Amino acid sequence: MKNSLKWALRLLPLLYMAAVWIQSSLPADQFVKLPDSALDHTIKESLHLIEFAILYVLLVLAFLTRRRVFTAALNVSCALFAALYGISDEIHQSFYPYRSASLFDLVKDFTGIAVCFYFIRRALFGGKFAKLGRVLGRVRGLGGS
Repeated sequence: MKNSLKWALRLLPLLYMAAVWIQSSLPADQFVKLPDSALDHTIKESLHLIEFAILYVLLVLAFLTRRRVFTAALNVSCALFAALYGISDEIHQSFYPYRSASLFDLVKDFTGIAVCFYFIRRALFGGKFAKLGRVLGRVRGLGGS
């Protein structure tokens, strides 16, 4: 069970990246379109705040399952990778006539990553957010097997 969880956490970032890439190739209303177009637009735009933050968190969880020590530099690398993937996603979307790419979307992507980065950095390296630190510590414990 422990080994299955460890490998699931390692594969999740790759699966998530594939899902983001596929979703970016489709029209924004491919799966869900709310009756109120203003609300639909607001919700979908606000998802930029969490879309790449989720990728960053999944990357952190994946690396925490490794035997190597999770360092502050590796934490920064996870955040930078998520940000670069956000940039590549915006470029990817620019090739589809029914999608849009914008700097404002990137700002929202980076903001979400930065918020999660703050909490994870403080939990792992700053002695703050004890509950989050315990959860991350349990994930780190999976790497020992």
